[in-house]
Amino acid sequence: MANPQKRKGDAAEREAAQLLSDLLGLTVRRKLGAGRTTYAGGDTGDLDGVPAHVIQVASWANTAAAARLKPDEAALQAEHAAAGFAATLVRFRGGTWRVVLTPEQWAAYVRLILRQSPQGTALPDLPPSSGGEA
Repeated sequence: MANPQKRKGDAAEREAAQLLSDLLGLTVRRKLGAGRTTYAGGDTGDLDGVPAHVIQVASWANTAAAARLKPDEAALQAEHAAAGFAATLVRFRGGTWRVVLTPEQWAAYVRLILRQSPQGTALPDLPPSSGGEA
């Protein structure tokens, strides 16, 4: 039988997948073998089904540590997966969820949104290393 932390993590991933499925109207599922490295050389996130995204899930007792560490892991996983966006879902005690992004991850969303609006057409193009979307 799996250890308690693995069971807790698996349950959180299932819960997060259902939450995102409900919010987005997409079929979001736990990745088969989540946490394992792929042929591309690295982990590519915990959830599947959100196009162009790597989604990392954390259900840690120390939510501050999860919010500090997991978004950087998600960014690396997005590189492994050649995904344009990365996000981390952190589960707090009682079942409250928060999406945590690095400033670069957040800026990628803002640039995309602004480029799609008539007012955002003059945004400068930035290299991907500055946090731009792929």
